[in-house]
Amino acid sequence: MKALKLALLAFAATVAAHASSQLTREADFNFGWKFHLQGESEKLGPKMPLDDGDWRDVRLPHDWSVEHSFSEEWEGNTGYLPGGIGWYQKHFPTPTNNDGKRTFVLFDGVYNNAKFWLNGVELGENPYGYSPVYFDLTDLLAKPGQENILTVHVDHSRYADARWYTGSGIYRKVKLITVNELHIPIWGTYVTTPRISDQEATVQIETKVANTSTKKAAFTLSTSIVDANGQIVAETSERLKLERGAQEAFTQSLAVAQPALWDTENPNLYTAVSTLSQNGKTIDKYTTPFGIRSLRFAAKEGFFLNGKPTLVKGVCLHHDGGLVGAAVPEGVWRRRLEELKAGGVNAIRLSHNPFSQEFLDLCDELGLLVQNELFDEWDYAKDKRQNYHDRHDDYITRGYVEHFQEWAYSDLERTMLRDRNHPSVFQWSIGNEIEWTYLHYRYVTGFWKDPNDPQNSGKYWGSKPIFSPEELKKRYDASPKGEYILAETAKKLNDWVKKFDTTRPTTANLVVPHVSMVSGYADAVDIVGFSYRNMELSWSEHHFPHKQVTINECPGTWDDWKHVLENPGVFSMYMWTAIAYMGESYQKWPQKHWYGDMLNLAGFRNPGWNYFKSIWVDEPHISIATKPVKGSPFKLDEHSGQPVAKSRNAYKWETSVPNTHWNYQPGEQIIVEVCSNYSIVELFINGRSLGSRSMSESPDRLFRWALPFEEGTLTAKASLAGTAVEAQLSTASTPVKASLTADKTTLAADGYDVSHLVVQLVDENGLPVKTDDREVVFEIEGDVRLLGVDTGAQTNVQDFQSNRIVTDQGRALLIVQSYRDAGSARITATSKGLASQTVVLTIE
Repeated sequence: MKALKLALLAFAATVAAHASSQLTREADFNFGWKFHLQGESEKLGPKMPLDDGDWRDVRLPHDWSVEHSFSEEWEGNTGYLPGGIGWYQKHFPTPTNNDGKRTFVLFDGVYNNAKFWLNGVELGENPYGYSPVYFDLTDLLAKPGQENILTVHVDHSRYADARWYTGSGIYRKVKLITVNELHIPIWGTYVTTPRISDQEATVQIETKVANTSTKKAAFTLSTSIVDANGQIVAETSERLKLERGAQEAFTQSLAVAQPALWDTENPNLYTAVSTLSQNGKTIDKYTTPFGIRSLRFAAKEGFFLNGKPTLVKGVCLHHDGGLVGAAVPEGVWRRRLEELKAGGVNAIRLSHNPFSQEFLDLCDELGLLVQNELFDEWDYAKDKRQNYHDRHDDYITRGYVEHFQEWAYSDLERTMLRDRNHPSVFQWSIGNEIEWTYLHYRYVTGFWKDPNDPQNSGKYWGSKPIFSPEELKKRYDASPKGEYILAETAKKLNDWVKKFDTTRPTTANLVVPHVSMVSGYADAVDIVGFSYRNMELSWSEHHFPHKQVTINECPGTWDDWKHVLENPGVFSMYMWTAIAYMGESYQKWPQKHWYGDMLNLAGFRNPGWNYFKSIWVDEPHISIATKPVKGSPFKLDEHSGQPVAKSRNAYKWETSVPNTHWNYQPGEQIIVEVCSNYSIVELFINGRSLGSRSMSESPDRLFRWALPFEEGTLTAKASLAGTAVEAQLSTASTPVKASLTADKTTLAADGYDVSHLVVQLVDENGLPVKTDDREVVFEIEGDVRLLGVDTGAQTNVQDFQSNRIVTDQGRALLIVQSYRDAGSARITATSKGLASQTVVLTIE
């Protein structure tokens, strides 16, 4: 990874020199904004711009919801945080050398119902909170050297409009783009690799060129391909003409010898540098990062990346970053994605909306496949509090469904034009569990007597289809339909996707797949993704052998992964969910967020990280966790005294989350669980063997022992072919120190870089104390700003934006961010009665 980063730095420097840098065309537009959160009785406008003399200064990306305190008065489905109406304004001058230029502003994401003005004139709107949007400012700019005011109105007064935390505000980055009258438009290139061999790859680049001048333009379009070492490996050019006011796409093909392919283990990247020139003078330069790779999907065969059969070890993610809300710095995502990658993950499903450009850049760099999901609801609304169909018809829960008919095509187009050059993106998902909102689908299954009742009268989740495909088709044809037909909407969306990209398959997350197989919905997409319906996989493959089916969402258990291993056509599993996310906690106060199987809300590893690493990673691995027998889904066998399951549910990972400590009451009966990819493990307590266990003894691959607690050290050992691994847990004593560590001690002075500082209470031997919690205060001095604190606990409702917090498991997280000035900072963690520790950061 270090070598890759160094290569990328060298590559970036070369591209900057070779292509005069993207910065000549794009400028960071995130600093120097003013913000005002409108009061409930306050009226602003309609005349723009507004007087912002008493507004506060903010730097984008900005999420105002996460700045507030959690409160039960708000809605659990969006994390018990408020919405509201926010106003942003930015003052900026028109450049003195702006003659013959076109100026655009590009917003990567604003949540939501945003309207935009420049100098009091409305530019447009963008209701969807997850799609990028840009506006041409040229004709509304003030005279050169004079001031402009850009105003953005964000209306998130419907603060319960999703089933997860959305954030509020301009929560993604903004760019100001300046080009000549002859230029390559925003998202103006489309790079594909139609033919690939070990010897050569054909790179095809479609480049749009716009001529906004009043004269016909003659020009040269030159394209070069630069590798990760900064070397030009292919180039071409051609002389072209374009009528005034016209825009046209030109296609060029280049051959790259001995191509370095992009895959999940070696995510090799190239950059296409497109140059427009006239009379030897450069008019525009546009850079497009891309990867050379091939995708093939086949029913009953699976998925092939660069010709190699590839199993997708996938996870679902929502877009918040815990204490930073929806305005997630790149460094926060990097820490989280690197942890997932280390745990064996090779794919991300974006749930249930497009993510940021920055997130996809990271996936390209790290080698993570991406299922890019576009929408969560289409023609009819879901219930934001309780899922299924809408049963709370109130103002605050009205969401995107009100805009879908008018805006879906535009939102899809803008998202796909932005994202289609990313090699990480390998599937387009047009929707998630859409069937819930078309009520007759439930009736057709036979499990629901009343389709308006979300609680099925039968046992839908654990049962195979009741009817044959022929009977299902008859029931579907006879069922009452609404104004919109699901299959027709799906086909429309699929056709739109194919208009902008034919190199990747479409999919959707189907929650009533056996009905969708006969209704036409499944026929509208290339690959049918199942949601919690693994028991239908063999049924579907038998009755519909031509259709490729796979798992797009599941709890994440060994049984789920076995379906992938045992069925050649089923190539993926996407666990719900890898990282904890805020929201989806209806009437569960103070539980503000959903559990993450692999990482908690602060990005700390949950025991599930070890579990999935033992399944998905080949390198030797072993870890120990513990839990009391009392309250667990296990009991002790009368004869052996060892743990046995009370029911099959005991083997679902999330049923009973274990602890990562060895501190209990003397004699208390404790279950020890060991995760390992070795087939036999031996456990010791204080050097005394408790015997060996075989992986085959348990349906979930975990090794279990039961013993009465005694102080000391647990040791798990395993060996195979001369390679030995072991893990330990030791009893900790009273905490004596608040130990503080940082993942980075040198930050870039760019206003974006972050450091994660972790405080852990430790005893006199340096062992982490996980059964004693104290308030910790972070003293921050110097050139960083506090982003917030958290413990990751589901019921932690302490303010994020604070410098003090009560630990959970003796641990807490602080995130700080650099300013744009070089300097240093000292962060000290203090707790009453404990020794403190200081970390020094350098900003350069």
